Amino acid sequence: MNKNPTTRLRLLSGLATQQALISDILPAFTANTGIQVDTVFEPTSVLLNVINDGEPFDVLLGVTGTVQQLADSGHIRPDSVSAVARSGIGVAVTDASTDSSFTTADEFITTLRGARSVAYSRSGASGIYFAGLLDRLGIRAEIDAKATVLDKGFTATALFDGRADIAIQQVSELLSVPGAVILGTLPPTVQFYTDFAAGVSVASLAPAEAVLLAGALITEDAQSAYVATGLIRPD
Repeated sequence: MNKNPTTRLRLLSGLATQQALISDILPAFTANTGIQVDTVFEPTSVLLNVINDGEPFDVLLGVTGTVQQLADSGHIRPDSVSAVARSGIGVAVTDASTDSSFTTADEFITTLRGARSVAYSRSGASGIYFAGLLDRLGIRAEIDAKATVLDKGFTATALFDGRADIAIQQVSELLSVPGAVILGTLPPTVQFYTDFAAGVSVASLAPAEAVLLAGALITEDAQSAYVATGLIRPD
């Protein structure tokens, strides 16, 4: 492949895929093509605001519903939208020997009630779902009274600065914080899976290169990188 070291692309990506992109996918893409990628990692809801504010980008990797919404509204090429990965919500702690387990919703409630503070995100897909789940379980006020709610970012960071002893987020996001230990995933009856997709901006100034990048996000090697960082293959 002819390499073009002068081309730079701007990739907007959700946090769930950050570790796989940084550790494997983007270095391999640049090594193979010579194309440099400047990446903005934020929750998809924040990236949507970035795009609606008119900031330029070449490729978006985010929650599938948002990517499709942007394709429908003319921001992303509809023919470029591709499924990337899926993620479930997990629970992280700092100590692998933590004496707590849950396989049912009732056991999960007991775990939450026993925590000194539960960390979750205000803007991420998992945090938005978790807040609604607390409402449905009837324990929102009780848990929020001692919760550590982050505006954005990796919730497991709150485990290491004393703010919380349990963190809730996408499994891949929890694993992005060194030292975080996955205690378990949400029980099947309350679990929520988020699908992620990629698409190319209709306004990309380097459309051919942007298509190459979008393609690199869905290769078999990319899938292996996603799985290695806690994500699931898309349906």
